[in-house]
Amino acid sequence: MKKYIVAMLLLASISLKAQDKIGITEEDYQNSSVQMADGMRSDGKIYVLVTIIGIVLGGILVYVIQTDRKISGLEKRFNK
Repeated sequence: MKKYIVAMLLLASISLKAQDKIGITEEDYQNSSVQMADGMRSDGKIYVLVTIIGIVLGGILVYVIQTDRKISGLEKRFNK
């Protein structure tokens, strides 16, 4: 039964397309600007974004360090 379900889903997925294929032109290779980043930089919002990313990464780093210290304490306690 599972084989039939997998085969049916495989056949259904072959016929589906997420989006149409768009050809790449020479102009696409020469484009070096990122419109979203330029707009955010001109509005001053890029600094807010960088700050938020820094806070999130800092929080993850603090969490990992605290967890490592707790695990090291437990290892010392159980290895005695």
